Amino acid sequence: MTKPFVNLNEYNAKWEDQFDNERNRIIDAIGDEIAGIEHIGSTSVKGLKAKPIIDIMAGIENISSTSALISPLSEIEFEYVPKPELIFRRFFRKGLWGSGTCHLHICEIHSTEWVEKILFRDYLRKFPGAAQEYALLKSELAAKYKYDRPAYTKQKEPFIKNIIEKAKREFLE
Repeated sequence: MTKPFVNLNEYNAKWEDQFDNERNRIIDAIGDEIAGIEHIGSTSVKGLKAKPIIDIMAGIENISSTSALISPLSEIEFEYVPKPELIFRRFFRKGLWGSGTCHLHICEIHSTEWVEKILFRDYLRKFPGAAQEYALLKSELAAKYKYDRPAYTKQKEPFIKNIIEKAKREFLE
């Protein structure tokens, strides 16, 4: 098994089509359970460099019902990845380990997890300067932590938290 590395690509307009395709497949598989579904992460922000992995967030009424979704999602190639550190969401991935094509995050609709991911995305969409600042940070971290994806992700957290706080003031007050 090869070690996953951080590989940032220039924005690709096809990412929206990939999201649309996967969203439709997810809805076909578990639609009755879904209260909302959104394209999140860097691939959802036009012009932003990103790892070429489509992040999708599906909101459901009760996170404890996720176990019933594992089998139908596996039929459309989404593998459930237990992550005990993720208390308020469940994680699924599509594609080979280390080179996945899509991540599915399931959480309760309108939970803090749901709201903050939407706020972060929407803030970057509305404020291109913040998106460019994030792109620069990601590029620097990708160079520094090329073969340490967890460290790359961890080092982005302060920036993300700061943007979420700005987004709360911008959109919720």
